Amino acid sequence: MQSMTQQRPSLSPDQEDLKQGVIAAVIAYTFWGFFPIYFKVAHMIPATEMLAQRIVWSLPFGALIIALRKQGPALWQAMKTPGTMIMLSAAALVIAVNWGVYIWAVQQGRIFEASLGYYINPLIYVLVGVVFWHERLRPKQIFAVALAFIGVGILTLYGGVFPVISFTLAISFTLYGVIRKKVVIGAMPGLMIEIILLFPFALGFLIWLTQTSNPAFESDLGVLGIAMLAGPFTVLPLLFFAIGARRLPLSLLGFLQFIGPSLQFICALYFGEKLTLAYGFCFACIWIAVAVFSFDQWRASHPVVRRPI
Repeated sequence: MQSMTQQRPSLSPDQEDLKQGVIAAVIAYTFWGFFPIYFKVAHMIPATEMLAQRIVWSLPFGALIIALRKQGPALWQAMKTPGTMIMLSAAALVIAVNWGVYIWAVQQGRIFEASLGYYINPLIYVLVGVVFWHERLRPKQIFAVALAFIGVGILTLYGGVFPVISFTLAISFTLYGVIRKKVVIGAMPGLMIEIILLFPFALGFLIWLTQTSNPAFESDLGVLGIAMLAGPFTVLPLLFFAIGARRLPLSLLGFLQFIGPSLQFICALYFGEKLTLAYGFCFACIWIAVAVFSFDQWRASHPVVRRPI
């Protein structure tokens, strides 16, 4: 007698790897999409101090994860490899710039600009692929990229200002993704080394603040508690992002990222930021570009099979 239940076919190692990468990337981008809420709650902590707090409290939380996953030997081996340390030093510098600019933008009520940066980011990924890896774009992809840059041009001309915050966030995060994809190291050990490299500067800055002024974390235990949350809130999404970056093609990784800025866009509306006409045109162009590019990617991966008549 045949069993009434039918087993689902198991995934191949490559398919399983891809599935895990997609799940990890979606978790990371969803977390980052709601990140403005945290920095709004932590508005009493200045951006530079908040950046230092993120780094300092990420160290013990990251060390705990390393210990639980028994990745100490991998961490130590990487720290003895000069090439790996040089690449991770560059990654640490780039992500620190990205963190600092993003915190400042949210606290200044410029979430729309931050959101735009992460919409532009996948287009920078595409340009990197074309310029440095000689990837070829299909006609619809060229149209999508051109339309997105038209949107940015409209914002620059009619908004009266070049979106510096947006491009700083887009370029810095693209560089971070490319570097992490090239470094031969596990997700968490690599992230931990980046934190270790940044930690002395962050701790030194906080000590300097206590000697020269009245930092926010000294004023209230509640504020200190909010600052401490920056540790897990920083490590967990970056860990998931690093896992996704190691398992996914750069183009797929880039376009999953639209989860993040879409949620940030909603956060900006919630916090009452004004969506100007220039920003409206810009976002409309980029949303259309995303739809065209994503549809073209889907068609390329699901070719139409014509049946004989």
